[in-house]
Parts: sequence; structure tokens; C-alpha cells
Amino acid sequence: MLSKLGTGERAKIIDISSADQLVRRRLLDLGITEGSEICIKCKMPFGGPVMLESCGQCVGIRRREAYSIKVEGL
Repeated sequence: MLSKLGTGERAKIIDISSADQLVRRRLLDLGITEGSEICIKCKMPFGGPVMLESCGQCVGIRRREAYSIKVEGL
């Protein structure tokens, strides 16, 4: 799961099909698809959002949405 990664860790997205439809659409619009490599930039405290970088852009997503995205560590 994406939310299990620590700050600075890199991973490849395996499955986003279990994410909410709007979140999935937003990620696809930004070019973040299955097979994309991502890097965790920071995790906000107290269950706040997760900042990730992919394709040279930073994206913030809610932690509960990050739980539904499956990744594979690099």
C-alpha cells in the first residue's frame, strides 16, 4: 500500500482500481497510471495527506485514498 511507504522511498504503482473513481480519474489526468514510478516526498502528521512525486510533479492525496493504492517497492 502506498500509505505504508516512508518519506524518500520509491515505488512502482501496481493497482489503482480499488481507489475512489474521482481519485483514480485525477491521478490518470496527471499521468500517474499503473506502472508509474513514484517517490514519497512527505507525509503530514496526524493522518494528514501524503505528498508524492511522479513525472516531475508533486501531488497530494488523502491518506485514506493512499491505503487503496497498491505499490511495489523499488
